Amino acid sequence: QSDLIVGTPIANRTRLEIEGLIGFFVNTLALRVDLAGQPSFRDLLARVREVTLGAYAHQDLPFDRLVDELRLPRDLSRTPLFQVVFALQNAPMPAIDLPDLALRPLEMDNQAAPFDLTLFMFETADGLLGQFEYNTDLFEPATILRMTTHWLTLLSGLARHPDTRLADLPLLTDHERHQLLREWNNTVLPYPADRTLHDLVEAQAARTPDAVALVYEDTQLTYDGLNQRANQLAHFLRHTGVGPEVLVALCVERSPEMLVGMLAILKAGGAYVPLDPTYPQERLAFILEDTHATLLLTQQALLERLPAHSARPFCLDRDWPTLAAAPANKPECTAVPQNLAYLIYTSGSTGRPKGVAIQHQQAVAFIHWAHQHFSPQHFDGVLAATSICFDLSIFELFATLAAGGTVILAQNALHLPHLPAAERVTLLNTVPSAAQELLRSGGLPDSLRTINLAGEPLPQALVELLYLRPNLLDVFDLYGPSETTTYSTQARRQPGGRPTIGRPIANTQIYLLDPYGQPVPCGVTGEVFIGGAGVTRGYLNRPELTADKFIPHPFSPSPGARLYKTGDLARYRPDGNLEFLGRADHQIKLRGFRIELGEIEATLTQHPAIQQAAVLVREETPGDPRLVAYIVAPELPPLAADDLRQFLHARLPDYMIPAAFVGLPQLPLTPNGKLDRRALPAPERAQATDRAYVPPRTPLEQELAAQWMELLHLDRVGIHDNFFALGGHSLLATQVVSRLNQTQQ
Repeated sequence: QSDLIVGTPIANRTRLEIEGLIGFFVNTLALRVDLAGQPSFRDLLARVREVTLGAYAHQDLPFDRLVDELRLPRDLSRTPLFQVVFALQNAPMPAIDLPDLALRPLEMDNQAAPFDLTLFMFETADGLLGQFEYNTDLFEPATILRMTTHWLTLLSGLARHPDTRLADLPLLTDHERHQLLREWNNTVLPYPADRTLHDLVEAQAARTPDAVALVYEDTQLTYDGLNQRANQLAHFLRHTGVGPEVLVALCVERSPEMLVGMLAILKAGGAYVPLDPTYPQERLAFILEDTHATLLLTQQALLERLPAHSARPFCLDRDWPTLAAAPANKPECTAVPQNLAYLIYTSGSTGRPKGVAIQHQQAVAFIHWAHQHFSPQHFDGVLAATSICFDLSIFELFATLAAGGTVILAQNALHLPHLPAAERVTLLNTVPSAAQELLRSGGLPDSLRTINLAGEPLPQALVELLYLRPNLLDVFDLYGPSETTTYSTQARRQPGGRPTIGRPIANTQIYLLDPYGQPVPCGVTGEVFIGGAGVTRGYLNRPELTADKFIPHPFSPSPGARLYKTGDLARYRPDGNLEFLGRADHQIKLRGFRIELGEIEATLTQHPAIQQAAVLVREETPGDPRLVAYIVAPELPPLAADDLRQFLHARLPDYMIPAAFVGLPQLPLTPNGKLDRRALPAPERAQATDRAYVPPRTPLEQELAAQWMELLHLDRVGIHDNFFALGGHSLLATQVVSRLNQTQQ
């Protein structure tokens, strides 16, 4: 829709001469023109005429009454109905002729702009004269100049092609289009496209067999030791039928066996499917069924946690002695770069997780960029704390091993201060919220030189604090979805700088497109589409979803090239760097976890008592966003929050469990019948649990309760309350432990 609004001249003008068709913009107050059906310019003219003539029947309606009837919130900082104005000044002005006097118009500058943006057009004897007026708190002169150029380009297109769809009319100049599509995407860098992921590790093991590849607690593995153990297991896997495109499930605790299992599956030619032992059985069962995995590498202690399945289990601890006679040399492998290397399951909006299928060639391209961007010294000691179910682990494990570095394995990034090898860590790869907590608790070692932060927006305030650390040299902001192999853009964030996710990495292209697939100008919000060597095969067993998200590449001459439609929003800055602006849908990133709110909502509605459900993120306390669920269950008594948590725990990972549940008689709707998320009320934190209150009794219980109340913003905490059921999470739990340690000292 388009607003056509009258205004009056005010301040801060940028002049331009305009020729073209502009007479269809009439002096109309707050009218909306329907642009449905993708009309042509000629069709639009007819619609404007119809709407305008219909509006004249109501031209005497008082403005104050209109505002009152619409019940709009009033704000002294802006007008209630509109902030952007277009005005065509075409009233005739008679010439003034006085004897012995030369007269000229005097331009008045009020030094204030009552609207955010106004465009005035004046009819003169020489044509049309235009003036832009704008609020300098919102717009820079360069922005207005770009807007002027785009306006002239559009008018020229309207004049030449009045029957073309509005969505197809040009807005960019040839220079801008070349800059956006070619110049800022000129990222070609040769990489070993004929290699596989395990090829890179094997080559490094041959170069530095005695170097330390892995440190876990008090255990160390050399490159040669790791390679030989992986070879032994790979021979066994080959004997059981593992080869190209064969999926092997891997469900193990974080240990050397985890890395041995991953490498062995790749060396046998197969693709590994990581399973988190902490996931609910229902989720694990779905992944095992979805992948049709016939073999499961696990550990004896995990067998009882696994759901019923048809895969053959092999325990890497209990059954390892059976491999003693297996050869330690490199097994025959027929996998090629186009074969699958691993699957990463992500949250799905329909309630079903979806498996992203990543091939060797995509992972190799990513790792080659990492080796070009980071020096060998960066990989001297890389903390590997990310679950192998998430793609950040590819950087931590494979980029490090292929560079000859040392992987320092940890259960969680927050365990860094307690690691025996903490002072060997030179590079930390984590999410900003975890880095914030490590910084707060003093858990960053002096050996740390580089921090890679990804998975959620990186606040500039955190960047400033990190650079106050001794010896810290680099803070990198990295962005990319699993569907494009870990990272797609990178930026070295600077003290005193502005937030940015930077530019595309090697062999990657970024396009910001409008809803019609056209590039948007610099400074304009567009959806992020990603092309290049990192674009993965698609979703396992989901051809319709793959076709919807992985579209033909309209700007590439290469046959079969595709773009991934991310759903993320961003805009280009004049220097070519990208500014991340959020999502176009309801997918979120919470403490680094990618979550489709629709999956939680779909799971809630599986409960027999729940008719409707909505989930959103609320940040009642700055810096501490939490999930809140709103449910409608009209036919039964109010549901207990603890019962709902248990219901969800059986189906969803812990990071997807809402911190609070709010019962409503009905979900609020907008006038057009959609869910009004802004109208959903804040939860009452004191009602986050249904357990009978029993006050703390001992000094330790009282101290714990006081810490919980402060961190969780509760009025009271009883001895039977559960920290995580009250809305706590791992980062807050670390604060509790840290504070208790300080109290006990």
